[in-house]
Amino acid sequence: MSDLKNKPDEYWRQKLTPEQYAVCRLKGTERPFTGKYNNEHRPGGYRCICCGELLFTSDTKFDAGCGWPSFYAEAVAGNIDKTRDLSHGMIRTEITCSHCGSHLGHVFDDGPAPTGLRYCLNSVSLDFDPAVNLAGQSEGSGDDNP
Repeated sequence: MSDLKNKPDEYWRQKLTPEQYAVCRLKGTERPFTGKYNNEHRPGGYRCICCGELLFTSDTKFDAGCGWPSFYAEAVAGNIDKTRDLSHGMIRTEITCSHCGSHLGHVFDDGPAPTGLRYCLNSVSLDFDPAVNLAGQSEGSGDDNP
């Protein structure tokens, strides 16, 4: 497998929309209350738009009232990297996809139980997959498929 973190900008410019590129590769932020997954309530999983890695599942999604999709736990340990972010005159923790380095958003310590965390995501950095069950597996991936 190629190392997606080291792909050149041109690769990402061709793969992503201009808005996805601005958020995922240049660490931008979509405007609050504009993202397509802010009010998504179907069961399923949320994958990285750049590489397809499973990041979150709907059973940990909650309405934080902040205008961005929010989750209190990661779907798969190790799929998200956390880095201290001192930009914009704030101290925050940036979250990125550990597989491809895509900027996803930030994590804060003002979320609900059981973790107390609020992973605040940009919708454009995600792809919703209704085939992911709440155990984090794609449905229909077993040997019993016709």
